[in-house]
Amino acid sequence: MAKELLGGFEGKIVTDGYDGYNILERAGPGEIARIILVNCWAHARRKFVDCEKDFPNECEEAFELFRKLYMVEREAPDPWTLPEAEREEAFALIAKLREEKSRPITQEIKEWAQKQLALPASDFRSALEYLLGHWKKLTVFLDDPKVPLDTNEIERGFRGPVVGRKNHYGSKSRRGTEVAAIFYSLIESAKLCGVNPHEYLLKAAKQLLEDPSAVLLPHQMKSE
Repeated sequence: MAKELLGGFEGKIVTDGYDGYNILERAGPGEIARIILVNCWAHARRKFVDCEKDFPNECEEAFELFRKLYMVEREAPDPWTLPEAEREEAFALIAKLREEKSRPITQEIKEWAQKQLALPASDFRSALEYLLGHWKKLTVFLDDPKVPLDTNEIERGFRGPVVGRKNHYGSKSRRGTEVAAIFYSLIESAKLCGVNPHEYLLKAAKQLLEDPSAVLLPHQMKSE
């Protein structure tokens, strides 16, 4: 299903640590993998949140290290909120900050995790194993300033569809599901681009009525 949804996409995808995604980066004989999986730091942090009650001191140490990592990200503006002409400069700043500050912090996190002692069946042990077991994918962001630290923004975008699905009991059919997915994607993309969804949909619909081949996407409306 993931391969079907992504079609011919090539690049990096940020996900949680679900093993089912691994098929995306497997190439066939003689092929080069088109997709690189990146793991989300928020999901790694949540593993420690789940066991905080039983391991408060150890988890607070983990939270402080994660906090330091996130504070570095706040030192640079979000490139996607800037005019296109200013984005490369912002990405360059992010790359510099991650190399000079984030890389040492990630090494500190790894060394801390490797020194912790925990019973094999404990939730704290599971959190440590998740962190270290996904380390390579968690640290891809260090070498690519366009890779976000987590999937939080995307997950916040899921709330509307989930609440809507509960209220209208689904889309009733495959076609209904496909149409809903298209509109949810356009609306959330408009929000990410800083475009009013209502104004975007109205303009896109009017443009299509005038010329059925003139498809207007949210980022195109922002650049006008």
